[in-house]
Amino acid sequence: MGIDPGLTRCGLSVVQAGRGRQILPVAVGVARTPSDAELAERLLRLSRAVGEWMDDYRPDVVAMERVFERGNVSTVMHTAHAVGVLVLAAAERGIPVHQYTPSEVKKAVSGNGRADKKQMTNMITRILGLSEAPKPADAADALAIAVCHCWRAPLIERMSTA
Repeated sequence: MGIDPGLTRCGLSVVQAGRGRQILPVAVGVARTPSDAELAERLLRLSRAVGEWMDDYRPDVVAMERVFERGNVSTVMHTAHAVGVLVLAAAERGIPVHQYTPSEVKKAVSGNGRADKKQMTNMITRILGLSEAPKPADAADALAIAVCHCWRAPLIERMSTA
């Protein structure tokens, strides 16, 4: 399961890793919370939405974007709150969580750690063989995070057993 964490829009995706670099899309969507609601209510709604996805799809692992400084402290704090809820939802279900920086995801998916949103969306559409680009961008980002993990998981596994 790939998650692009956010408090207003949280991208969610489920993919199935195949042989080699083959990845099959299973589901993609966005959990939304109203920006005018209290923080506690928004976090509760996010927790319920992602919990439903985890219960419905039963992922083996969750991959999500690591929170990083974006210049706006308020945005970072809201995203950090969302990440806490998302990690807790996975932990309650015994699902391991792996986090990747945006540049790690971009590098894995496009070969360019500075790829823009359009490049990333085009690559995800092509990699997954989708008939149209996933929208909104949060959904495409969630798919990119899932793809990144699928391609990096074998190396992570080898390193953990070494």
